Amino acid sequence: MQKLIFLIIIFALSIECRFQEPTIATVSQEKEQVTLPDEINIDAYTLHKINTIIHDISNDKTLSQNEKISLISAKFLGTPYQKNMLEGSDTTPEVLSIDFRGLDCITYLDYVIALHMSHSENDFFHNIVKIRYINSDIHFYNRRHFFTDWANREYRIVEDITAQLSTNTLKSVKSLNQKTKTQKYLPGIPVVSRSMSYIPSSEIDHALISTLKSGDLIGIYTPLSGLDVSHVGFVIITEQGPVFRHASSSKNSQSVVDTPLMPYLLSSPGIIVLRIKPSTL
Repeated sequence: MQKLIFLIIIFALSIECRFQEPTIATVSQEKEQVTLPDEINIDAYTLHKINTIIHDISNDKTLSQNEKISLISAKFLGTPYQKNMLEGSDTTPEVLSIDFRGLDCITYLDYVIALHMSHSENDFFHNIVKIRYINSDIHFYNRRHFFTDWANREYRIVEDITAQLSTNTLKSVKSLNQKTKTQKYLPGIPVVSRSMSYIPSSEIDHALISTLKSGDLIGIYTPLSGLDVSHVGFVIITEQGPVFRHASSSKNSQSVVDTPLMPYLLSSPGIIVLRIKPSTL
């Protein structure tokens, strides 16, 4: 068995009706081949939290998938927002990094989704690789850099249900990663042409909100031609009403927080909605 060498980091980081029920395919039971690296950059706090969450929530067979997402995502409330948490670039080798002490909006989704699918520590390591990297190939070029990559690239554990939620979606064709005629947002990453649907905020109402489920992924659509979304988070249905649970970079938050869903979405240009496929793991 391959031996994992954990790099224990001991310092702490200092530190956002016209509707129908979507039909969602099931995640395939076939195991994608994952080769873990000899070294995983992980700290003792994170390792302990992985095992605690899996023991207390992920392995509880009485909980539905939506309930697991709600409970696991809540375990990160208050976690500091920290950007650039992953190691690797066009000029720097990619390292498999797992760190729960600081999160950006994408790594937050990564970790919660991987945890809810996992039944052991080793399961989690394999799942985070499958979710974060195309073809499970740990390389900066293969990282899922864009929100819509999750529904358009291999190992699709989510389905884009945006067009199923509203008859008033708008279509946009983006040149993802093209910042200007001569610049890219991410050097070394090719420009990808992608057509996408989004629901403009003018079409968001209580009837639409009522079709959302805990665990749905919301991407805040951006009109910038080289990006699909500007921010992401979970829909969570609470006793106080639906909230947008996200790693917020705003000055007033700088942490994982719950924000009332409707006002937040109405202040945006629009939304893209992905739904996690029913797990068979």
